[in-house]
Amino acid sequence: MDATAQPAIQLAGVSKRYPTGTIAVHELDLTFDAGQTLVLLGPSGCGKSTILRMINRLVEPSAGRILLAGEDVASMDPVALRRRIGYVIQHVGLFPHRTVGENVGTVPRLLGWPRSRVRARTAELLELVQLDPARYAQRYPHQLSGGQRQRVGVARALAADPAVLLMDEPFSAVDPITRDRLQTEFRRLQAEVRKTVVFVTHDIEEAIRLGDQIAVLSDGGVLEQRGSPGELLGQPASEFVADFVGADRGLKRLAITPISDRDLEHPPIVRPTDPLPAARAALARDGARWAVVLDPNGELRGWLSVEHAADGHGTVAGRVRRMTAWVPLDATLKQAFAAMLQHDAGWVAVLDGAHFLGVLTPESLHAAMRRSVESAEPETAGAV
Repeated sequence: MDATAQPAIQLAGVSKRYPTGTIAVHELDLTFDAGQTLVLLGPSGCGKSTILRMINRLVEPSAGRILLAGEDVASMDPVALRRRIGYVIQHVGLFPHRTVGENVGTVPRLLGWPRSRVRARTAELLELVQLDPARYAQRYPHQLSGGQRQRVGVARALAADPAVLLMDEPFSAVDPITRDRLQTEFRRLQAEVRKTVVFVTHDIEEAIRLGDQIAVLSDGGVLEQRGSPGELLGQPASEFVADFVGADRGLKRLAITPISDRDLEHPPIVRPTDPLPAARAALARDGARWAVVLDPNGELRGWLSVEHAADGHGTVAGRVRRMTAWVPLDATLKQAFAAMLQHDAGWVAVLDGAHFLGVLTPESLHAAMRRSVESAEPETAGAV
């Protein structure tokens, strides 16, 4: 973040101690940058949800200050504050006796918006979360699937166009397939609306997929480390963080490491119209076991092995084999590795649209992973 820019949210020495003596959060200093998603990650009981509830004053801190756009939330009317902040919880909390459209329009109506504006905003948001207003606006929550209800919950939280969105394990109550789709939808939505999002989860996979920054908390709301997903996985700041993100953090890192041009290898290239003797010569010249078959436009048509080109005087077109292991350039190393395993392939092609760019092999995947880990800079524990 620009050092001169004001954080969207700032927690300064915030603590929460209950009358029983339980400390939920301990002297927490943390900033939330405008337009970014910061994930609060940690085990149950580490104060993640309490932090969210202190931001919108559902829970009052025992000490410290919470600033929203530079203004102390303690000086604000709690109801007015909550209408400025979107809030999405695990079980959605839709009003069962109200239609989807009425649920989405709840806060704008409370703010006194004209009916026409509420209707327009409701339709806009249902489209944004990919629920056709004509089909869904008049339905009731019990007529929706769990994933659809969660989308309505997100739409309702965005209705009054809040600058800040609080999300408390919003996708944990749905099945894994629906959860994956909701995470994908969240990434699409955030790329479009760019809200300041505080996202609570105990799932490291979800955190690294969705977070621009991740704050790892231990019991008592103690900040162990804050950093990017890459920093967290590549340079855990403490034994607690290393244990929490898991011994397989190298594999998890595959999911956040994009494919780079420098990761690609470039095997021999032959054309469908090339005579087989010319293809054999190209393979022998490079000492290669296989070649990529491209058409004149650079589009992938398959591959040709030494064995399939071993004899005869036809053309490559008669011996080419279909290429099933491929990924787009915007894929991650994890997706490339998965394609390699799924198709039991020794390499995976990387395409830009239909245009062939190169291949990833197990060796180049390993080299890419090493570069990714080495590029992660250590993050000081507790840094903000």
